[in-house]
Amino acid sequence: MTRQLFETYFRAYYSLIYRIAFMQMKRHADAEDIAQEVFVRLLKHQPTFENEKHEKAWFIRTTVNICKDIIKSKWHSTTVSMDVIPEQEKSYFHLPYVKEDDTLWAVMELPEKYRDCLYFFYYEDYSIKEIAQILEMPENTVKTNLKRGREALKEVLEKA
Repeated sequence: MTRQLFETYFRAYYSLIYRIAFMQMKRHADAEDIAQEVFVRLLKHQPTFENEKHEKAWFIRTTVNICKDIIKSKWHSTTVSMDVIPEQEKSYFHLPYVKEDDTLWAVMELPEKYRDCLYFFYYEDYSIKEIAQILEMPENTVKTNLKRGREALKEVLEKA
């Protein structure tokens, strides 16, 4: 892989990878580490992509898988609290097209199955079919998680 191609991938996908990792991990340092690991895997495996859609899906799937591996690890479960997003961590995460979004922070407090579906659907603008492929679950499960996630989000926002 050429340096120029790597830099192109980095510029195109770093922000997306970081946002997905932050959504999962809720910590700036973890999101940066995961983004770094995604690009290390890109260099190590040097996948060939059929098209831009396949390329983007590889980056998203790799990011989600690394996050899941870290969350499952004993070290992570005994050293990092997943309950609350520290206020100082919120300043590191921003969507380039959204100035301020308290709803995003409420989404991040939801259980993973709802959070992932809502985030990809509303913030990354993926279809139900695409989300099903990314998260490797049936489309009906994505629909159910979106419906239940919306209900859970409504409850969270009403309490606030």
